[in-house]
Amino acid sequence: MPYKRGHRGRRIRRRLRPGPYLASGRRQGWLEGWRLGACRRIAEATPPPSVRRRPWRVMYVPQGFDAIDQGVVAALGETTHLIVSPQAEMLTYAENYRPDAVLVMNGLHTFPANQREQIEGIRRLGIKTAIWFVDDPYVSEDSAAIAPSYDYVFTHERSCVPQYEELGCEKAYHLPLAAHQELFRPMAVEEAYRTDICFIGVAFWNRVELFDSIVDYLKDKKVLIAGSHWDRMRHYDRLSKFVRSGWIEVPETVKYYNGAKIVINMHRTTEPLSDNKNTHRWEGHSVNPRTFEIASCGTLQLTDLRPELPEYYRLGEEMASFSNPRELTEIVDYYLRNEEERLKVAARGYRRTRAEHTFVGRVTRLLDTIGLADPEKPPAGGGKHDWLRSSECAEKKRPRCR
Repeated sequence: MPYKRGHRGRRIRRRLRPGPYLASGRRQGWLEGWRLGACRRIAEATPPPSVRRRPWRVMYVPQGFDAIDQGVVAALGETTHLIVSPQAEMLTYAENYRPDAVLVMNGLHTFPANQREQIEGIRRLGIKTAIWFVDDPYVSEDSAAIAPSYDYVFTHERSCVPQYEELGCEKAYHLPLAAHQELFRPMAVEEAYRTDICFIGVAFWNRVELFDSIVDYLKDKKVLIAGSHWDRMRHYDRLSKFVRSGWIEVPETVKYYNGAKIVINMHRTTEPLSDNKNTHRWEGHSVNPRTFEIASCGTLQLTDLRPELPEYYRLGEEMASFSNPRELTEIVDYYLRNEEERLKVAARGYRRTRAEHTFVGRVTRLLDTIGLADPEKPPAGGGKHDWLRSSECAEKKRPRCR
């Protein structure tokens, strides 16, 4: 304890009475210690799923979405003998390595114009082909054009399964995304990453409208709004101090998630506006990858409500949701005041993600569906989350979200 010497050399101790800033710092330190300790205990109690490598050779073609591609590569590397191919050389790699199956991630944006010709060539070699769409329904104009070229079509958007079936894709399935938990994980971060409210993503118009509508509420909060095109906001001059423009690399995104008290997640609109190519007007019912990624960091997530969300998380217990700007601000206020409850909700969401929303689990189901099951394991019956069904089977056997 600090001290000074008196006139007789005696040690005179100063009693430190914590002022408001010191007390606040101690409180925040205690809360962060509780969060990290709780997440560590949860991680120890829910180790990664134990899997056996199957004898199959799978060639994977990445889209270039780092968080998703890394998760799928890691999962396929654990469960199969993996080959990773550049987009432009799919057919050449398939001819040279002769895999049992080719899995293409998304197949859009940066893929070559001759993608369909390459896939047809791979099918002529007798190799199974599958694509996993993760941009549905926002680019239906493009995904509808390439889907019929594949033997198997997987989509993270359940409402698109019947649309693909109408296009002639007889083997179309719903397969949600997950979190790459080696990447998205709880961690201690520097003060520079700490905020009350964080949002990271592209400024699609519905997101712009949301933040424009709560500009007065945000003015006295510690806020981060990061991503491209946020200068679209009408009140950009008032919010610019909170904005970090441009692309945020995944490792830094993870730090911002960990440093935030509340991370907002808002799905983009499905309307065929300037930001979308949803010319077929397919609906959006399923959750985006951020839903799993934010939860995997052990941080409270406040998300807009998609119909499928309650199938993955218990709202109010593992995650919070809002339906309009006023409700968002009320919920933010509540959880900023009730800090321990906020941490407990976030910890429960982290536990659910650790246990149920892994890429190993998703990839295992995909492999089983395309006929690359573990030959030493008997076929499993439907589990708690039996997503991999055609739309007809899903209508008969799954309750609808209300």
